Amino acid sequence: MSLRYLSARLAQQIDDELMSAAGAFSLDQLMELAGLACAQTVAKVYDSAKFNRVLVCCGPGNQGGDGLVAARHLSMFGYKTTIYMPKPGTKEIYQRLHTQCKNVDIATLPADSESLRAALASSDVILDAIFGFSFKGPIRAPFDDALPLISQSRLPIVSVDIPSGWDVEAGNEAGVGLNPDVLLSLTAPKEGVRSFRGRHFLGGRFVPKSMDEKFQLNLPAYPGYEQIVDITEAAQKL
Repeated sequence: MSLRYLSARLAQQIDDELMSAAGAFSLDQLMELAGLACAQTVAKVYDSAKFNRVLVCCGPGNQGGDGLVAARHLSMFGYKTTIYMPKPGTKEIYQRLHTQCKNVDIATLPADSESLRAALASSDVILDAIFGFSFKGPIRAPFDDALPLISQSRLPIVSVDIPSGWDVEAGNEAGVGLNPDVLLSLTAPKEGVRSFRGRHFLGGRFVPKSMDEKFQLNLPAYPGYEQIVDITEAAQKL
């Protein structure tokens, strides 16, 4: 059976169930596992010997929290990570995650466009954790300036769950989203990425078998102790 692609409504329903009394996960746990999967994806595709400087671009929502966790893990993996987070999340969890990054000497850029432009010129790869599956356009400041700069850099991009600027169901029909080389779908791929043709991984090794069966996700087996599984070939057949 083929892997199921999720609508925005179904993706939110699964998230809610994971964090319900029945699923018993906290937001902290899910962010930690998702962020670890993001870091593993970067490390799998972009070896630290050649692509050592990673610019982690974070938005103000849960996606940004995943990015902060990933930045910390990448630093532990030996990458030189820098955070671009011009509009930090206001929840207490984001402040704690950001403090954890500061504790391992990860720098955060000033919020202005010139600082982002300079950082892009001295980076090897970008982790895009700006917008998640709840994004609805249009793209507003400060990201309306940031996304074009990121695209114009021509650096390889790894996007988390859905490329920033894409609609979760309609994809990049507005033509303003990033065009990543690598995509890490979390839990299950979203409807809007059916047209994606780059390297595609699945992460979020936290969905219990009962939930997989309930929502008919048809998740593939994760190899060994890996937090990600390559679904490039399977996804491009759908």
